[in-house]
Amino acid sequence: MELKTKLYLIDDEGEKFMGIGVLWLLQQVREQKSLRKAASELELSYSKAFAMIRNLEKNLGVAVLDRKKGGANRDGATLTPFAEAFISLYESFELGVKKQAAVQYDHFGEQLFRLLDSTDKSNDIHGGSQ
Repeated sequence: MELKTKLYLIDDEGEKFMGIGVLWLLQQVREQKSLRKAASELELSYSKAFAMIRNLEKNLGVAVLDRKKGGANRDGATLTPFAEAFISLYESFELGVKKQAAVQYDHFGEQLFRLLDSTDKSNDIHGGSQ
């Protein structure tokens, strides 16, 4: 048995706007210097990646991409200083939540072990009384 956590930020309507997928997209934009290339690297359509960024910016109320106009492809983009700080803050937050969840999971596991150990095994599902 193991613990798996998924962390999302949701808006007032309960819709996700930030999670691991958006984080990966922002990290790829940082690396690729292009939303189109970042989307391709993550096997996302450009329109899906654009919608993810637009939704994040709408919910945060601040731009996360500096979009470059012009050039051969017209698709250059870099992260804003806010986005760089946000990535760092989110990664730290996510790590802290996962560490705390692991502590709670360990506590749960200890209690579960004691509960199982104290349970009458004559009625177990593997061949006990019925």
